[in-house]
Amino acid sequence: MRYQSQRIAQIPPYMFAEFNKKKRMMQEAGIDVIDLGIGDPDLPTPQHIIDKLVEETADPQNLKYPSFIGCTDFRKAVAAFYQRQFHVELDPETEVLALIGSKEGLAHLVPTVIDPGETVLAPDPGYPPYRMAISLAGGQLYPMPLLEKNNFEPEFQNIPENTAAKAKLMFLNYPGNPTAATVDVDFFRKAVSFAKQHKIVIAHDAAYNMVTFDGYQAPSILQAEGAKEVAVEFGSLSKTYSMTGWRIGYAVGNKEVLRALSTYKSNTDTGQFTPIQKAAAHALTASQESIKTSNEIYAERMKAMTAALKTIGVNTGRTRGTFFIWAPVPDGYTSAEFADRVLEKTGVIITPGHAFGAAGEGYFRLSLSVPTARLTEAINRMKKELTIMTN
Repeated sequence: MRYQSQRIAQIPPYMFAEFNKKKRMMQEAGIDVIDLGIGDPDLPTPQHIIDKLVEETADPQNLKYPSFIGCTDFRKAVAAFYQRQFHVELDPETEVLALIGSKEGLAHLVPTVIDPGETVLAPDPGYPPYRMAISLAGGQLYPMPLLEKNNFEPEFQNIPENTAAKAKLMFLNYPGNPTAATVDVDFFRKAVSFAKQHKIVIAHDAAYNMVTFDGYQAPSILQAEGAKEVAVEFGSLSKTYSMTGWRIGYAVGNKEVLRALSTYKSNTDTGQFTPIQKAAAHALTASQESIKTSNEIYAERMKAMTAALKTIGVNTGRTRGTFFIWAPVPDGYTSAEFADRVLEKTGVIITPGHAFGAAGEGYFRLSLSVPTARLTEAINRMKKELTIMTN
């Protein structure tokens, strides 16, 4: 008897689920493992957001089935956030859709937009669920290489004309995961122009849009002229407010795409718990001081880690966005070999670049979303055990 479809059989287990399995095995063997592999903020959700959740949970009306498109309070709060942060006007009724975390929305968008066999453009290296969603929907992936010499931006002019003509959807992600690359609005203007020319829907993953440093403010793709004609942007409260486990996000932009996505979602899920949506609305509209505090902590951690990496022969600059460091592997190692060496010698988990796509080979990613004391311990171990790995 066959217990899974051929599509599922061809898909490997989710990368970070495998890392967690290996981590548990090491811990059971008595090894003190420090996980710098996954981006799950250690900083707590601000207390006023938790208090709002408790308050809203006490209202029996909030315990019924939620709205399929999201409660009015949340959709209005997202629109207000876009007006305040980006000076972008959104209609809460037609241009904002609530999601059970942005990962869910991104995955559901693929079968919403494409039919089996159609082409999707995706960044390489890139967030693994893009590739998996394309495979599950029976689509054809065309990887767009992100090269350091090009600021990890895709070169649209290098995409073959016949491929661009067949493409129905394109993923973008800035500030980028895993590369931590940042862009300005001019890049989005180029992307929108390319998408209009070839009639491609853009899905911009903006999960890290508020995790920024050194005076940099990440733009929205919707700030580019005409973006609403072709683009939807996916946002999340996970990283901004340390709410990963709450599973609350949103999609904004092109109303036709959002209407189609809401049709798909209403037939596959029943929306996010209303008190979570209302607490998220509060997060977006109340004091934003916690964002500044969190970003200052991440910036200090980044400064310390980049200095530590230099002592083991890894030179990388500070980034302006995300809490990731994307760094070159020392000479003589593949990304997997280097990650294994670091784990073996120090008990520190880092992510090999090839896990994010073929163009990620030669790099590794580490996350700064662990308590500062643990990060300091990881730094000390790396300095002690891995000093100048090129020797």
